[in-house]
Amino acid sequence: MKPKFWDNRKLSLFSILLYPLTFIIDLRTFFLGCFKKKVSFKKIKTICVGNIYIGGTGKTPLTEFLANELKKKKNTVIIKKKYLSHFDEKILLEKNNEVIFEKNRLNSLDIALKKKFKIAVFDDGLQDYSIDYDLKIACFNSNNLAGNQLRIPSGPLRERINNIKNYDAVFINGEKNNKIKKFSNYLKTIKSNIKIFRGIYAAKNAKHLKKQNFLIFSGIGNPDSFKNTLKKYGINFEMNIIFPDHYIYSLSDIQKIKRKAKMNNLKILTTEKDFCRIKKEYRKDIQFLKINLEILEISKFRKFIKSFI
Repeated sequence: MKPKFWDNRKLSLFSILLYPLTFIIDLRTFFLGCFKKKVSFKKIKTICVGNIYIGGTGKTPLTEFLANELKKKKNTVIIKKKYLSHFDEKILLEKNNEVIFEKNRLNSLDIALKKKFKIAVFDDGLQDYSIDYDLKIACFNSNNLAGNQLRIPSGPLRERINNIKNYDAVFINGEKNNKIKKFSNYLKTIKSNIKIFRGIYAAKNAKHLKKQNFLIFSGIGNPDSFKNTLKKYGINFEMNIIFPDHYIYSLSDIQKIKRKAKMNNLKILTTEKDFCRIKKEYRKDIQFLKINLEILEISKFRKFIKSFI
């Protein structure tokens, strides 16, 4: 789980102590960018949906939305780099789309070309300096935005916030708050013509969950987004158990959760992503919240995407 001081706008002692390590990582990133030759592909359009804030920014739902939209006009595939802990996202994405899940993104693109796909949408990969994407979108969560604006491990950023100048658009996911406008204006000072779009999480099965009391649990990048969505829809929960991002649940974990729920006379609710990480034989009596991404000013967003394809 990420440290709390990452999202504290005031500089903390921990951030200062860890900064020498941040400097070393900055140097590594600089040299990777200098010496890795970027490859561009003429026969296939490439869109990368990534982030510079580590975890929990909503890039996977946006990737799915784009693939669903674009495949209506051209043969579209999703590319996701293969990490064993990311099978949950792969399972979600391949419900409605073909997903290429290889350890190397360039190899994945070669497979996509052989299969005659015309568009490849990458779930993550902005920091992969081997590919010259046609369109680059950086996602943020509306609660955390850029945190303390420092790089790992002093803060939550994979790269400097000023690198937003290298991207075509920013997508802010989550409920509206008074921090978004200020943050958007700040990004405009870095790149005046950056396009900024917003989306909110919409629960599709909230109605039948409202009359129950839950123990909730999650192992996602931004567990507050799950909690806030439940509050938004008036879904009651009395206990909240948080696991690390991409956590793989054991039988022991599930048994403990079920015991706690039974002792407190509560039903059990988790995210769809977490549900995918639970073995089928352990899923009994566990419900999940079905979430879709709803894009605000969707016609403008579609027009923007169309201009790159």
